[in-house]
Amino acid sequence: MENFSLNSIVRSLHFAQHLQQLQEIWQEEQTKRHAFWKNIDETQKAEFINGEGIYDSPVYARHWMASSNILTELLPYVKKHQLGKVGVEKVMIRCTRNDYEPDICFWKKERSQDFTQKQSAFPPPDFVIEILSKSTEERDRGIKFEDYAWHGIEEYWLIDTDKQTVEQYFLQEKQFVLHQLFTQGLIVSKVIEGFQLTVKDIFE
Repeated sequence: MENFSLNSIVRSLHFAQHLQQLQEIWQEEQTKRHAFWKNIDETQKAEFINGEGIYDSPVYARHWMASSNILTELLPYVKKHQLGKVGVEKVMIRCTRNDYEPDICFWKKERSQDFTQKQSAFPPPDFVIEILSKSTEERDRGIKFEDYAWHGIEEYWLIDTDKQTVEQYFLQEKQFVLHQLFTQGLIVSKVIEGFQLTVKDIFE
């Protein structure tokens, strides 16, 4: 669909006019993006998506409990084996057009060793976990799903705390392909070498 739309613009007699309009839209969006970065602070979860600042409400207990359960296993494992860096909640990652704050993310050691203490924006990670909610599910399954894949994130987990399921996706040719939908049993990460946990570990 995107290729069809792009081809239609390129082949249009009004191509130059369309190009100028697109450049104006891009410049306006970047102005908004700069304002977004100027105004955000550490007290609120915020993302910049398709020209709009998105500010999320506080999460339910089931959300942070699932996150805490994962981090209880993930953080010491990554530190012990010196695999890289784990980012949580308020860590902003910058993609070409959009800026996101994933619930949990991970960068391999070779990509994270140069991060600095005062750094506030980070490159797309190697692994992302998003915990679904009514306010975020459309984005987690939509624009983020596409954008994360396009920017080379190798593994993506979608966690549904209502259904107590985990969807594990692997990257193939800049698209996420569902590896497995877990309702129980052991989940083994492809990106974080040797890391595994059970579905019960997440939701207990």
